[in-house]
Amino acid sequence: MSVRATIFAGLLCSLVGRTAMAQDRPGFGAFELAGSWEGVRGESPFGEGLPVDSTGIPLNDEGRIRALSYNESQLSMVERQCIGWPDYYLLGGAVFGLKIWAETDPIKGSVISYTVGAWEDRPEMKIWMDGRPHPSEYAGHTRAGFTTGVWEGNTLVTYTTHMNAGILRRTGAPSSDEAKLTMRFYRYGDLMTVLGFIEDPIYLAEPWVVSNTYRASVTSVLPTGPPCLTAYEGSIGDTAPHYLPERNPFINEMTDKYGVPRDAVVGKPETLYPEYRKKIPTK
Repeated sequence: MSVRATIFAGLLCSLVGRTAMAQDRPGFGAFELAGSWEGVRGESPFGEGLPVDSTGIPLNDEGRIRALSYNESQLSMVERQCIGWPDYYLLGGAVFGLKIWAETDPIKGSVISYTVGAWEDRPEMKIWMDGRPHPSEYAGHTRAGFTTGVWEGNTLVTYTTHMNAGILRRTGAPSSDEAKLTMRFYRYGDLMTVLGFIEDPIYLAEPWVVSNTYRASVTSVLPTGPPCLTAYEGSIGDTAPHYLPERNPFINEMTDKYGVPRDAVVGKPETLYPEYRKKIPTK
């Protein structure tokens, strides 16, 4: 082999090695996700609201029936006390902060996973960055589910499956154990926006799009727990508290108090779009 061919082969091997190294680093060239993030007030898609409030949620007919049958006394039942805080609750209000840390490969320096610490009753969320596949569809479900992530430029995209059934909002809009969550983490200066797409073939007519914004903090903004703990809260009978169809006594509260159309209160998908304003009667 000539000297020129030898040099070319060496440069080619070096280029291939550097490319493989870059591809082996899921966060190569991306922003630093690990650290403490405090909530920026102004966004609260999971807020308390009135007893019947599914505004902004594109429920299908089955989801609407479930939401209107919901009675808040269900949260006193031991087996239901932790259903309201799945992974997507990290999108749920400025009162929450995030503490995120990374686990790195000691040899390569690449990120194996990020962990979003638990807060109040929301479970700890592990984001696997090492390319592992999601479990079988028949694998067990948990409150935290199973999450993988990949960097698309300077945006972290995560995908969560295998979550337990829960509720989308504390007023009872449901989510099934077939729900999927896709999130995109963007950073602009000291602000990070998390955009979430919640898909549920059982209870949603289309994806529910929600977001929350956080600001980088130089101090630790929250502890990493505790998880949701159940406790006996007294007997409430042998059946789950609920309302029969067309018997929910609170269905007109938002309409009477704020003038919100009934279709919007019960989460009809068309009410999410600007064109719906043309259907609202004016005085």
